[in-house]
Amino acid sequence: MKKQKHWYDWLWVASGLYLILGFVNILFAWLGLICFVVPLLISVIRGNKAYCNRYCGRGQLFSLLGEKLHLSRNKPIPAWIRSKWFRYGFLTFFMIMFFNMLYITWLVFAGSNSLQQTVTLLWTFRLPWQWAYADGLVAPWAAQFAFGFYSVMLTSTVLGILTMAMFKPRSWCVYCPMGTMTQLICKAKNREPKS
Repeated sequence: MKKQKHWYDWLWVASGLYLILGFVNILFAWLGLICFVVPLLISVIRGNKAYCNRYCGRGQLFSLLGEKLHLSRNKPIPAWIRSKWFRYGFLTFFMIMFFNMLYITWLVFAGSNSLQQTVTLLWTFRLPWQWAYADGLVAPWAAQFAFGFYSVMLTSTVLGILTMAMFKPRSWCVYCPMGTMTQLICKAKNREPKS
């Protein structure tokens, strides 16, 4: 019997569309905030990881690429990737990079730094991205945030594709910073009070 499709089974389209739209116009990168805010809200309000398990378009995209298109070696995920030290270490590193992006945005807002029309891949490689933004559409700080945020989203997608290809399709989900944060929130929320 074929499994009935739900609206949320098609959210992988939104993940792919996000990457394409950010390539065309960097201001679409702001839409990625949905992927930051919604998982946190669900975990705070409901105390579960429904976003990761059901609504994450990126996880669905990796499943599609890995399982349906057979782009994954489907090898077991190494224990070191599943370990707490790696997941929490990656979350810490990710948050440092995220706050650095916010700091650069603030510098542009304060006028002490000019708009950098680049996307940084894997926090190292600066890719010129000028075609995706026409000066003057929004305040320079808003454009700078978009460039930085798209860098974060593109980098995490590339990391997810690499681990999807080497291991199981949804290997990224094991060390995804949002997944780790929502897991911490759920544990704190569901902790039984001591009597």
